[in-house]
Amino acid sequence: MPDQRDTVLIEQARIQRMRLGSALLYGRIDERRTLNDPSRRLVASLILAAVACATCVGISFVVQLLAGQQAPSPSPSSSSAAVSAPPFDSTPWEAS
Repeated sequence: MPDQRDTVLIEQARIQRMRLGSALLYGRIDERRTLNDPSRRLVASLILAAVACATCVGISFVVQLLAGQQAPSPSPSSSSAAVSAPPFDSTPWEAS
């Protein structure tokens, strides 16, 4: 039966290798926990809000563009039957 101290030593070595591997991949722990900094959180929130606003504006533009393309344009025969507006008078209104 293996000694309990040997098992604990092997487990500690395995945990240490895992910690070293994660430090190599992701950096030190204090470098990984940068989101708790309020200024960085504010900047990240502002960037996220700007992206959300740009997405909404883009979707609205595309929907309006597609709706404009689906609207029927008047045919040439119906435009002659339409009542035309009076011509534009460029003279200013005179006070009576």
